Amino acid sequence: MLIVVDYGMGNLHSVQKGLERAGGAPVVTGDPDDAARADRLVLPGVGAFKDAIAHLRDTGLDQAVLDHIRAGKPFLGICLGLQMLATTSEEDGAHRGLDVIPGACVRFDPPPGDDGRPLRVPHMGWNQLLPVRDAPVLAGIPETASFYFVHSYYIRPDSRDDVAAEADYGGRFCAMVWRDNIVATQFHPEKSQAWGLKLLENWLNII
Repeated sequence: MLIVVDYGMGNLHSVQKGLERAGGAPVVTGDPDDAARADRLVLPGVGAFKDAIAHLRDTGLDQAVLDHIRAGKPFLGICLGLQMLATTSEEDGAHRGLDVIPGACVRFDPPPGDDGRPLRVPHMGWNQLLPVRDAPVLAGIPETASFYFVHSYYIRPDSRDDVAAEADYGGRFCAMVWRDNIVATQFHPEKSQAWGLKLLENWLNII
């Protein structure tokens, strides 16, 4: 069973359709019992860290996510779904994350661009992915491929071993993590056209 976690925030329809186009049969649910039975789990997200993590905890979905990851089953986090894996977030104060990927979720503070003007935050639009390691989900995707981002915060893992790919926006930042059964992207594969669908297809085929 392929579950997309519904915690009241996020672009659930586009994630569902992206997974379907990649060959999956996702079920969207906010029921922690359903999430606990998932063979594959997707935690998507668009919105504020504070509200999202509070809803996960209030509904028991946080424990379902943690149990799934600890069981070694395939997990995919998207955008806010990546950020909530961090230990802490500084968005709208200091907040505790799921502490799956030790590190902090921090706000962009980019230097001026080539024209001398500050780069805009949020970082929004297409950006080239810069692979750090040969992650299985990137198989068949050229290093010139670009993906769609929209975010003001990003995760800064304590260990570089958790970083699978970076992107550059006034400096390099973590764009994807990969550890064991965990894959999580700061970009939106479901909005990234052919290469995003290829990444989703690769993830669905991971045993």
